[in-house]
Amino acid sequence: MADETGDPVFPHGLRPVRAGNGFEEALEQILQVVRLGLVPDGGRLPSERALAGLLGISRVTLREVLKVLQDQGLIEARRGRYGGTFVLPRTGAPADGDELRRRAAGVDLEDLLLFREVLESGAAGLCASRGLDAAGADRLRGALAATHEAPLPDYRRLDTLFHLTLAELAGSPSLAARYAAVRADVNDLLDCLPLLVRNLEHSQQQHASLVEAVLDGDEEAARAVMREHCAGTAALLRGFLA
Repeated sequence: MADETGDPVFPHGLRPVRAGNGFEEALEQILQVVRLGLVPDGGRLPSERALAGLLGISRVTLREVLKVLQDQGLIEARRGRYGGTFVLPRTGAPADGDELRRRAAGVDLEDLLLFREVLESGAAGLCASRGLDAAGADRLRGALAATHEAPLPDYRRLDTLFHLTLAELAGSPSLAARYAAVRADVNDLLDCLPLLVRNLEHSQQQHASLVEAVLDGDEEAARAVMREHCAGTAALLRGFLA
């Protein structure tokens, strides 16, 4: 079925993404559309203009999303009079997708992601409200700098160390211990996902904003940035699990 412009209409419409995680949430939604079979094998996605409008994102961001899907072997772009972006036949999920589903079957994903958000936003808020001494501030800045300089294969490890550093600086050993356990479970799932450069760049921007809020003593901003950051990770996992 198509609308008056010739663009196909999804059985379940896409919705505008929230500000802050446009790339991740757009990727989640289109992954769900493709992997749930809402567009048949060989079917054409709406035009870039239509998709960008439905999702409320720029066409530049949309193209980055579509490149990820193309790299995953889910869609292909065709040029010419009858060109567009088409869903490739489903010959089975990639090996990492199979492994992600296997691992996710052993956890309550929504509970895990919610608990992570509570611990992370709580740690960020505590660090901001209590303030960090000079040594603590230097530790946090150093952990942030390490992620900025990380080669791609080392990024996830150094990202984990950044978050663990924040949890430890909150001043509650119990919080830090529980966060370490939760992060291990989250990493077990994240290790099945490809490292997406656009997502990592966005994460780095959020990390920098988080450190700035903590060092400024702005508890509300620190909690808000961390909640947004966690929501981006959650969107990626839900998308690849669709």
